[in-house]
Amino acid sequence: MYHEKRVQVEARDTDLFGLCRPSSLLDFLQETATEAADALHVGREEMIEKHHMFWMLARMWYRLDRPLFWKDVLTVRTWHRGSKGASMYRDFDLFREGEPVGEAVSVWVLADFTTHRLCRLETLQELEDTSGGSLCKTKLLPKLRLPGSLTPVEQRSLHYSDCDINGHVNNVRYADFACDALRLDQMGGGSFVSSVQLGYLKECRAGESLRLSTGTFDGTWYVQGDGPEERPRFDAALTLSPLDNPRNGA
Repeated sequence: MYHEKRVQVEARDTDLFGLCRPSSLLDFLQETATEAADALHVGREEMIEKHHMFWMLARMWYRLDRPLFWKDVLTVRTWHRGSKGASMYRDFDLFREGEPVGEAVSVWVLADFTTHRLCRLETLQELEDTSGGSLCKTKLLPKLRLPGSLTPVEQRSLHYSDCDINGHVNNVRYADFACDALRLDQMGGGSFVSSVQLGYLKECRAGESLRLSTGTFDGTWYVQGDGPEERPRFDAALTLSPLDNPRNGA
């Protein structure tokens, strides 16, 4: 069983080079996942009302075979792999004009709405016999192993505009933090972010700040955001690929 959503890359979704921002693509994926959950009657409102539980995104990864530009129309297809233990994988395929352009994988956990303690997914009868079956991917998302030496580059304050309905910083904003820390604006538009993995380690809220540190190893760029307690709140790994056919988004 899968769910599809068509989305268009609007001007607000692009960067200064006319490319779809990683945070915007992540937003498309999460919007599609939200619709899929609602269709299965395991969306936010129903989960809180019926089970006093809610979904938390633990990790997210995507890979693009080619860049996405302003005005591109995408079809996002998603399904889950079944419910086991305290976490559930949700997979995605991305299509542009019917041709595959990438894929994504996410890991979600179910938590008590009050205590935020993790809950076992086997208790959700709504998920029985609704997985993607043969569509399910095999890729797993283990915790990132960052280089031993990272360089602090920025102290970032968190504000009202970073937060969402859950009261903490929206998941997609961490991709913006990572891209800003790497100063993608200075890379001249000759490359695009072809893969991203984000790990959500601890919630962040308005009024707090993050110390962003970066490093690179074997062609991958890494970013870590540490909270005031000097412990990681999120980490990220980004891969950049050459932009063979730039398109002017203006």
